[in-house]
Amino acid sequence: MIELRNLVKRYGSHLAVDHLNLTIEEGKIYGFLGPNGAGKSTTMNMMTGYLSPTEGEIIINGHDILEEPEEAKKCIGYLPEQPPVYMDMTVTEYLNFCAGLKNVPKDKRGAQIESVIHMTRLDGVEGRLIHNLSKGYRQRVGLAQAILGFPPIIILDEPTVGLDPKQIIEIRDLIRQLSDKHLVILSSHILSEVQEICDQIIIISHGKLIANDSADHLEAHLRGSAVLRLVLQADAEDTEDLLNLVSDITIQQLTENDDDTTTALVEMEPGTDPRADIFFAFARAKKPILEMTIQTASLEEVFLELTEGDSAAPAVPEADTAAPEPEETSEEGGTD
Repeated sequence: MIELRNLVKRYGSHLAVDHLNLTIEEGKIYGFLGPNGAGKSTTMNMMTGYLSPTEGEIIINGHDILEEPEEAKKCIGYLPEQPPVYMDMTVTEYLNFCAGLKNVPKDKRGAQIESVIHMTRLDGVEGRLIHNLSKGYRQRVGLAQAILGFPPIIILDEPTVGLDPKQIIEIRDLIRQLSDKHLVILSSHILSEVQEICDQIIIISHGKLIANDSADHLEAHLRGSAVLRLVLQADAEDTEDLLNLVSDITIQQLTENDDDTTTALVEMEPGTDPRADIFFAFARAKKPILEMTIQTASLEEVFLELTEGDSAAPAVPEADTAAPEPEETSEEGGTD
């Protein structure tokens, strides 16, 4: 659906996007991550045609965005970080205006506007001036205009900024719903949100692609072999003896605790699951296992490991194939 070929963007001597190559396929929700200044918004603005690249090609659904801009842009619905709304219009007036810009046929505009209003939970405020809506509801209006026309590609830059927790859950559900028929790309500083709803995660740093894979695969790549954490009602010596009876594990650390228990960290061989063997080994010795958990790298750890440092982080092989505080919003979409 989207191909970026050797994409470069320079601002004077500053290289914002550095020879970026990326293929984005349909049928997935992509999370677009990177530190501030990494080139995320610049890349998204070039994908949508708001900025021209210094070098390289952008192919949108088979159309070169520089050679066939109208055909390429017809395929995209875009919500910038700051929603492009006109404050002196009502919600319905604004969406009707956007429908005209998108060349939605007049006989279909009413039905489409009604549909996106319902999808974005704007029912009840469609007749209000946008100026009188809370920030969260203005964000919904911006999302509604991105969906209008039902383009095959939806690009969302920080789509949940300014929303309260209930609204965030509703927008996440909407994004999942959209992914049934649309390719969805979203950027967010809320890593838990990206991990929860995205199928594929793209991480860039210093304008370079450093990861393009699922969250699970990225975590597994960085963690290496899985680590099992055990809390056992046994001393360290007995714990070591019993663990040595189990194959496919390596003891990393044993710590005796003040409550006569021992905490053990053991590394499991890739592709194995020795938990049942560990259970039976300690059960036969009548040494209870109080806790048994597999430790995995969080997306936050993955992100920091890939992006921290002054120079570009080493790339993770591609797969085969703190957010701003939300402003208060009224329950019915009233004024701030």
